[in-house]
Amino acid sequence: MALRAVYADLDGTMLGRGASLFRDAEGDFTLLPARALEACHRAGAEVVIKSGRRRAQVMEDARLIGQSSYIFEVGSGLVVNREVTFLTGEWQPTEENSIHEQMEAAGAPALLLDSFAGRLEPHAPWHLEREVSHVFRGLVGEHEAADALAAGGHGGLRLVDNGTIGRDETTLDLPGVPHAYHLIPAVTSKAAAVARHMQVRGYAPEECIAVGDSVEDLAVAGVVGRFFLVANAELGGAALPANADVTEGAMGEGFYEAVVRALAEGR
Repeated sequence: MALRAVYADLDGTMLGRGASLFRDAEGDFTLLPARALEACHRAGAEVVIKSGRRRAQVMEDARLIGQSSYIFEVGSGLVVNREVTFLTGEWQPTEENSIHEQMEAAGAPALLLDSFAGRLEPHAPWHLEREVSHVFRGLVGEHEAADALAAGGHGGLRLVDNGTIGRDETTLDLPGVPHAYHLIPAVTSKAAAVARHMQVRGYAPEECIAVGDSVEDLAVAGVVGRFFLVANAELGGAALPANADVTEGAMGEGFYEAVVRALAEGR
């Protein structure tokens, strides 16, 4: 069956060192990610970015690769042909306040920073100018974060692990590799956003693949026909579903490998 859509994470997946499309995991120049995009174009497969970045950033990246659909802030928002849908359940923006501001007023971000002092901090400067999610960095278990949120009366929110970041991006004294985290409504996910886009476009699961590097990305395996985890991913012990493969290449080279394999094998 023909491949009709590729749902790809940006940082740590399509993009290499320094968040560059033209650098590999080691920082060397590569054209493989661009060649993967060309292969998708020739095959008539839509490439949809699914990222934790804010809308303005993802919009520019989607424009640069010539695509009109994208998913921003870990599935909080979906844009299809310039039409924006917030997939945030009861949390919706108003004329007065964004969802980000509503969360701030509710006290959930402050609760997490207080509960995990020394282990969690704002992911500056990427925490600014956001519409939905509050972004942190550090090293915190999702289950302990869920317990803290529930105890504080914020059970409708969840802290999502969106993958590893560089040790030089934080001054926290951590026992392991730091991660980036997003505080989002509990109903929000990359998987839900991908499923909504598939519904809008009329794509069947077996016509779609997804590529990523985090546990949150891995959940997308449940709504597409095939999932590829790039070699640099860290899952913290999470099990691979039956339709998931790990690429030999890291970051953009892994993205290229996923696209080529899917096209060659008929998804």
